[in-house]
Amino acid sequence: MTFPVSHKTIFVLDHGPNFLGSCYQNMEFDIFTKTRQPGIIPLAPLSKSLWTCSVEAAIEYCRIVWDIFPTEKLIRFIVSDSESLTLNTWAQDQQNLSHLMGALAQVGPPENAGNKDCNVMHGLNAAIEALCECSEIQHEKRTSMTESAGKVVNRGRVICFTNVKSDLEVNSLVECFQSALVEHNKLASSSDSLMAVQHCELILMHVYPVNKESCIASQNKKVISPILSIEIHNVKSGRNLAAKLGILVQQHYNLASTTVTGIPMKEEQNASSSANYDVELLHPVAAHAEVFKTGVVNAEGVHITTVKEGQLYETVTLKWCTPRSSSVELQYCTSSFRITPVDVNNRPSSCLTNFLLNGRAVMLEMPRKSGSKVLSHMLASHGGEIFIHTLGTGRSILEDPPSISEGCGGRVTDYRINDFGDFMKQNRLVPHYPKKERIEIPIEAAKKKLTRLTQYWPLVFSHTTIFNNASQIGPLLQLITKETLDTNDVTECKKSIYNLVSSENKGLPLNVPTTSTRGKGPKREEHYRLAWNELEAFVRCHCTTAEHQSVLECLLECRKPNTDGEGSTSIASVKVQLGAQSPSHSPSKRNGKDDKEFSKSFDSDDGKDSDRKRSFDDSGDSFNKFRPAKKLKLSADAIKSSGNKSLLSLWTDRITSEHEKRFVEFTGRVNGNGPAKLYPNLKSEANGDG
Repeated sequence: MTFPVSHKTIFVLDHGPNFLGSCYQNMEFDIFTKTRQPGIIPLAPLSKSLWTCSVEAAIEYCRIVWDIFPTEKLIRFIVSDSESLTLNTWAQDQQNLSHLMGALAQVGPPENAGNKDCNVMHGLNAAIEALCECSEIQHEKRTSMTESAGKVVNRGRVICFTNVKSDLEVNSLVECFQSALVEHNKLASSSDSLMAVQHCELILMHVYPVNKESCIASQNKKVISPILSIEIHNVKSGRNLAAKLGILVQQHYNLASTTVTGIPMKEEQNASSSANYDVELLHPVAAHAEVFKTGVVNAEGVHITTVKEGQLYETVTLKWCTPRSSSVELQYCTSSFRITPVDVNNRPSSCLTNFLLNGRAVMLEMPRKSGSKVLSHMLASHGGEIFIHTLGTGRSILEDPPSISEGCGGRVTDYRINDFGDFMKQNRLVPHYPKKERIEIPIEAAKKKLTRLTQYWPLVFSHTTIFNNASQIGPLLQLITKETLDTNDVTECKKSIYNLVSSENKGLPLNVPTTSTRGKGPKREEHYRLAWNELEAFVRCHCTTAEHQSVLECLLECRKPNTDGEGSTSIASVKVQLGAQSPSHSPSKRNGKDDKEFSKSFDSDDGKDSDRKRSFDDSGDSFNKFRPAKKLKLSADAIKSSGNKSLLSLWTDRITSEHEKRFVEFTGRVNGNGPAKLYPNLKSEANGDG
């Protein structure tokens, strides 16, 4: 079993003469200046010693830890001067402030004597010995896992308050600590009652007065060896030291800060009036898991976290909601965690604590600019301890499963869910047997494939046109993504392109995504233009072999040419066009022929293909000749030359001219030829027996 580093924490306090000096941060002791009688000299301001500041900061660190983790996290104190003095053990009955304060009172302040034997290394050696001792829970795990006692991993943290003179002294301390850690691990390995330390974090706090500058450099967390990492902090004593320990305790135990704002409290001077106060609380960061799911900024642009003046860490601001009942009502809570006030002695924190211990519950809401308030947390006490409860702001797990539209996508409801399921099935990883000769590592090949397949993959149907028309071009969308194509695959891809050409010539509408724009929307020609652009961009993404290139060339030959001078279609332009769904260029005409003849011409040999299309185009036939005219448009000259012709005669002349261009007129219908003889060569000898 692996125990975290925070399971064992040891404070080593330097009890040498350096910590007897003043921190030079003055405090006014005589505060009753207004009621002081004349002639009385006020008391001089006081300043704490470095020892007092260090002890107070360490005690506050312990208070926060034991309020939130009363049984899980263990802390020991070791005082170091000419020898080491351990103030408590790992036993649970000595893990409390009462025992610790009594032991510190017996130690007293440092002596003002130049004892050359005072060295903080005595305390660091004792700290390593304490880390090798088993805690109660570690001893239980070792006895229950007799055959595999080595699975119990022992780790811990040492926080040393000292005052050094140079970086050389710091390096000497680190080297001595590392050597002592190695030696104690050797002794612990041969002992049945001790445990070797698999990893230790050493945090050196260089504490110095506020009127001086640091003589050493700070250092972030650095790994010295597999079993040791160090941090060096330069901290001025006084309030700065307490603030630094407040930041470290949040980092060491994964805590977060919540500030409850708008707490109504009656003033002592005038009970009829009230004022709003703020109280900052600490708790495990998991209490804000639901809050941080959408980031530190909510949908309205309001920052959830803020940094208060004089602080170096962020806090989540929640607003007080006046409770309506004195009993804790049943709420849909997803989790609960212990809390502790940051400033336990001030009046707002004391009033809030007493209010909650009397059986009242407080609802907290998230900051919002408009709309109904969202209750995200609740403060309530259980068994004399105060907890923060995380309320479920979404759908309850007892209800039906939520749809995908209720997730991070908001109101988006047209996700390609089935297509994404097929996409995941196509990209499943399977184990490969090791081979000596392998061209490419399988995981690298899988990454390349995934990169190629995701170059263009719309998440929603409203951002694509080709994936909404699988009936016409479905085989192409599936086959073109293959790494290699055979002859049948190329033929099927070309057939899909011809089907799209045929649909456009017949004037069949495309299945286009619905848009929220007002009006009739883009015309049918614009829909096909978007489809051709998107299809070209999609095919270009997978153009890796000669067969893929053949499909791309067929696509470029079949699609309408860009009359506006545009080059090849890019993926970005396709996304912009599909997102806007607004025509920017008028589509031009495309030359072609009947569907069957068109397919035959492109399936023929490459040498005859271009000649056949060229001769076909020179004959004057085109796709537009097979497409019926949508509207009868007459120019002004045509109207003048029509004279007194009726609309029926104009229409008949137009139809006749169109028929003359398309078909050869039947001989019997031509004026002046008379009756036509059917099957004139029926009985001729050239046609066989007849």
